[in-house]
Amino acid sequence: MSDTQKVEALAGLSFKTLLVALIGILIFGIYIGVLLKGENSLTVLNQLKVKKKGLLIKGKKLKIENQRLQKEFFELKQLEPNV
Repeated sequence: MSDTQKVEALAGLSFKTLLVALIGILIFGIYIGVLLKGENSLTVLNQLKVKKKGLLIKGKKLKIENQRLQKEFFELKQLEPNV
């Protein structure tokens, strides 16, 4: 009995079926790895969401600061004598 026949007898499946199944599992594993850890992964998406939230908060703070500085500027501008 050859090695191929032993594998087929042990698993109850043909060697080709086992090979295709193993290749499919390998490809699926690589796909999941890329999905979780690649440059277009879920991890990167979550990091970008956090960064976006932080930038939106910073933008709101800068708008408030800008309004305050504009108000101060115009108040100082009114105190200058007209030449």
